[in-house]
Amino acid sequence: MKRLFLVMCALSASVGFSTAQNNRGQERLVKEVRHELVMLPYYNVFDNLSYKVDGSTVTLMGQVTRPTLKSDAGRVVKGIEGVEKVVNNIEVLPVSPNDERIRIGVYRAIYGQAALQRYSLQAVPPIHIIVNNGNVTLEGVVASEADKNIANVQANGVPGVFSVKNNLRVEK
Repeated sequence: MKRLFLVMCALSASVGFSTAQNNRGQERLVKEVRHELVMLPYYNVFDNLSYKVDGSTVTLMGQVTRPTLKSDAGRVVKGIEGVEKVVNNIEVLPVSPNDERIRIGVYRAIYGQAALQRYSLQAVPPIHIIVNNGNVTLEGVVASEADKNIANVQANGVPGVFSVKNNLRVEK
């Protein structure tokens, strides 16, 4: 009986260790995927990349302005140790001179605003501007609710913008 108890203790300890090890592996994958995506050479403020890690499968989501960025994202994530499958659901935005004009206008309106200029100093500014057929979506993270509201007002003031969806999150 004593021997059976020791075997059971050893098994439960190894299961606990295995679960902790899987959690650390999952955390490592999340950090590596993020790192690889933000390091893509053509990733900029007009692109929005997000992802979900489920075991050894990574699902890529978001919108990009260049088809090569979609394929580059899939390729670099597939190269991460521990990733066995990549589901690339990134949408490539249509080429449109009008959307390009709106992107530049919204960029200038947001990052030219005195209260938001500090965000433009980062390598990849945290407010991403997604324009699809005149509809603007703001993605990313800002420091306060006031900054979120200012970005929304600035984007709405750009000529040619049909609508603005403000998905900015406020840091905790």
